[in-house]
Amino acid sequence: MESEGDSNNLSGVQHIILVLSGKGGVGKSTISTEIALALRHAGKKVGILDVDLCGPSIPRMLNVHNMNVHQCDSGWVPVFVDQEKSISLMSIGFLLERPDDAVVWRGPKKNALIKQFISDVAWGELDFLIVDTPPGTSDEHISTVEALRPFRPMGAVLVTTPQAVSIGDVRRELTFCKKLGLPVIGIVENMSGFVCPHCTECTNIFSKGGGEELAKYAGVPFLGCVPLDPSLTQTLELGKDFLQEFPKSSTYTSIVSIAQQILDKASDSSS
Repeated sequence: MESEGDSNNLSGVQHIILVLSGKGGVGKSTISTEIALALRHAGKKVGILDVDLCGPSIPRMLNVHNMNVHQCDSGWVPVFVDQEKSISLMSIGFLLERPDDAVVWRGPKKNALIKQFISDVAWGELDFLIVDTPPGTSDEHISTVEALRPFRPMGAVLVTTPQAVSIGDVRRELTFCKKLGLPVIGIVENMSGFVCPHCTECTNIFSKGGGEELAKYAGVPFLGCVPLDPSLTQTLELGKDFLQEFPKSSTYTSIVSIAQQILDKASDSSS
């Protein structure tokens, strides 16, 4: 049953998007961060909920890893990334005593914190809430989807890399979404080629097109490819906004195109 706190804290959120993948190391946190920044550049107010409890990397990617969350009458106040308060973030990274502390918890404790994150964070008014998840299809994912179900999530963005192993794992993630009744917004192929920092030519180090083929096979939209770009990696390491720093790059075009398709989908679902 939906609690009063649940209703109050998520009632101002228009669209909820989960970022999923069947395996680790495919760049879910990178895609979550860049989608959030692209939506912010499109004039939207965005929240990011980082439920990757064992690998909370988004606070560093947004250069707020030294910040703390505070309590208010409605629960936790998320950390605001910018002065305009257009991006807010909640992560277990803000709750650890030391940044190098490992989260050595059994499933029930993780699931309880995930439910608390969903019910007890005072998001306020948001156009989008991006939920960055851990890899896999474990009980943590089930807890996240079930806790969000009363608020009718817009759907999931699935992240893969071009290799067959990754695509096979994401195929299982598609089955997970189907079993839980979670709509799939589309598939993103990350690390799709390498952008040379000198000549900007893109070389397919792994392979290319697997994500698009998977989307066709599954009958879901293919949102686009994001290449391995040293400029993107560097801005994430430094906690800078890649889209602001490199607006002429092909990677910028890819990320903005993905965000625009999400905006179009949100507009269609609202009309």
